[in-house]
Amino acid sequence: MVSLYEGGVYLVNGTELVPEAEAARAKALTGKAVDRETAKKGTIAYSILKEHNTSGDMEHLKLCFDSMASHDITFVGIVQTAKASGMEKFPIPYVLTNCHNTLCAVGGTINEDDHMFGLSAAKKYGGIYVPPHMAVIHQYMRERMAGCKKMILGSDSHTRYGALGTMAVGEGGGELVKQLLCDTYDIAYPGVVAIYLDGAPRPGTGPQDIALAIIGAVFKNGYVKNKVMEFVGPGVSSMTTDFRNGIDVMTTETTCLTSIWRTDDDTKAYLAKHHRAGDFTQLDPEGVAYYDGCVYVDLSTVKPMIALPFHPSNVYEIDELKENLTDILALTEKEAERISGGRAHFTLLDKVKGKDLMVQQAVIAGCAGGNYTNVMEAAQALRGRNCGCGEFSLAVYPSSQPVLADLVKKGAVSDLMNAGAVIRTAFCGPCFGAGDTPCNNGLSIRHTTRNFPNREGSKPGSGQMAAVALMDARSIAATAANGGRLTSAWEMEGWDQVPEYEFDDTSYKNRVYMGYEKGDTASDLIYGPNIKDWPEMSPLTENVLLKVCSKIMDPVTTTDELIPSGETSSYRSNPLGLAEFILSRRDPGYVGRAKEMGRLEIIRRTEGAEAEIKAEPDLETLFAAIRTISGNETVTAEETEIGSVVYAVKPGDGSAREQAASCQRVLGGLANICKEYATKRYRSNVINWGMLPFQLKEEPDFEVGDYIYVPGIRAALDGDLKEIRAYVLGTAGIEPVRELMLYMADMTAEEREIVKAGCLINYNRNR
Repeated sequence: MVSLYEGGVYLVNGTELVPEAEAARAKALTGKAVDRETAKKGTIAYSILKEHNTSGDMEHLKLCFDSMASHDITFVGIVQTAKASGMEKFPIPYVLTNCHNTLCAVGGTINEDDHMFGLSAAKKYGGIYVPPHMAVIHQYMRERMAGCKKMILGSDSHTRYGALGTMAVGEGGGELVKQLLCDTYDIAYPGVVAIYLDGAPRPGTGPQDIALAIIGAVFKNGYVKNKVMEFVGPGVSSMTTDFRNGIDVMTTETTCLTSIWRTDDDTKAYLAKHHRAGDFTQLDPEGVAYYDGCVYVDLSTVKPMIALPFHPSNVYEIDELKENLTDILALTEKEAERISGGRAHFTLLDKVKGKDLMVQQAVIAGCAGGNYTNVMEAAQALRGRNCGCGEFSLAVYPSSQPVLADLVKKGAVSDLMNAGAVIRTAFCGPCFGAGDTPCNNGLSIRHTTRNFPNREGSKPGSGQMAAVALMDARSIAATAANGGRLTSAWEMEGWDQVPEYEFDDTSYKNRVYMGYEKGDTASDLIYGPNIKDWPEMSPLTENVLLKVCSKIMDPVTTTDELIPSGETSSYRSNPLGLAEFILSRRDPGYVGRAKEMGRLEIIRRTEGAEAEIKAEPDLETLFAAIRTISGNETVTAEETEIGSVVYAVKPGDGSAREQAASCQRVLGGLANICKEYATKRYRSNVINWGMLPFQLKEEPDFEVGDYIYVPGIRAALDGDLKEIRAYVLGTAGIEPVRELMLYMADMTAEEREIVKAGCLINYNRNR
């Protein structure tokens, strides 16, 4: 079904895969010598990156994007940061959508206040404003902005438009601020992995099935981590572009950097249908292209899949699950027990009736599930059928108003409603816990993007726990037709009868504010009472003294665990208010511990080091211990910033949300320590918020409450970062001092200066 090549491969004439070790065969096929470095330039990715690179050095890229996109959880902070840094207008098209805090039902007026801020920013700086319920962010960008050979940057991790020939990257807000200030996105040239598609999907197999099969094969081994996934091969043309979009958006769950697909006549037709025929260019690899790896996918062998809680990579064929139901579900129950930490209970075996698994809820929604093709297939499967009047429910969220309008026109909405489904507007809420939270101990099957622990909205700390399994809309419809009995789409007939989609953008013409290059700098931003400025953050001192305020030994820590989604989203415009939720579902004591460190640093900055030591008597003992270290005999509190540090084995999987880092920073966080960062975007967020991105090769020889002293850190940032000597002082400096060797992966010159300045805001102000 899916297989991985060991080592690099050559793709010859777009169809022949030749392992690097067999380069002589590539020469025989082409009739000329094959050179890896030359062939690297033959990928689609290389040509697009070259066009957008301003450095003149393809090994060290400085990229400028064609457009950007943010939603209403992120755009307030981005605009506030850019404004504080001197931005006067949006220099490129910037789309502000309102698809996350869409429901103005939590926290009084604050969600709609954010929306009004966004509209006022679009008017002042020249942006594009998409009102609530009109479109989810990625569907709008597919319909109106993506095109061949373009690059788009978004403050959402699922910013992926590769199937339309666009290399799109999801990053934290700091990277978007840089583009607004006409700076660049700086990365080393990434590896490029071929995703070679062969054959064609069988009827009933949907894009989520193919995506989950790929994620299951590559996530755990990091095969495509921080690399470009380039979709090639004859199988690409066996699928419509709308179908491809559903696969492409899920590439985020592999931890790749971005994606790109070869394009064809269907891509051309899709763009023409959306009134953008001029955005089409035929994209294919050169006659010989070298890839750093290859994922071979025989589409005809991909069966309906399910990703059980609590990660999109926890993948099984539905048939496989049903054949081994109790054994597999018992493993998931065990994982639920570990995640809940005894605060709540989640069971699955009690949902088994005979040989069947009964689910309580189903959702088809968002940028992955709400596409026209997915919803239409589900509607046709449910025509004349009944979801039942028991505990099982089905909710469907079409991805945009134009999609919904055509589904209404073709009768699909009536078919779904008559079957008992509830139709909602374009909204991302079910994907991150702000809509359709299941009942306690409920299992929801969803064609959405993620099923991380408690991302669906439950709160283990309050004794609540639910879970999500990811499936394709077709198998969800088959399950709904059986009243909630888990059913593979292959158990039903009648798939692949999708009528042609008709795009009508009248709703956009009437409601979307198109303000690019029409900014009025004299107009005012509209602030609600919840919208707060960033608190002051200090520049980095010569030395740092870090208190370990959380230690997380899970294999992976997601951004949902670092800063929960759902109800916290309403506070994303209030840095200190949101920070109250940091690690609340994983380590509830963290906020109090971190706040104490932040308080001490404020005292040092405003009242002086003597007042700081008076406020925390242990500091006197700690500095006495520091002065026993060779070369640190004269260290003073004045030149040593005190703050908190979080240790996690592998933090930052999942969302691009910068608040996972900024919340630590506003509470006085100075560093993260880890074995490795799960994603580039989380590490970038740590850096842009002025925290030190430490890594540690050994197991952590410290506990919560211990202090870690790092001398000469500013000087270390000017070095090679490979060995940074630190010292564990224990809880109060009375234990024997233990040496600790930290390091940081390479940082650009700008990133080093951002950390020294204390955060991106300070760095830009200094300029």
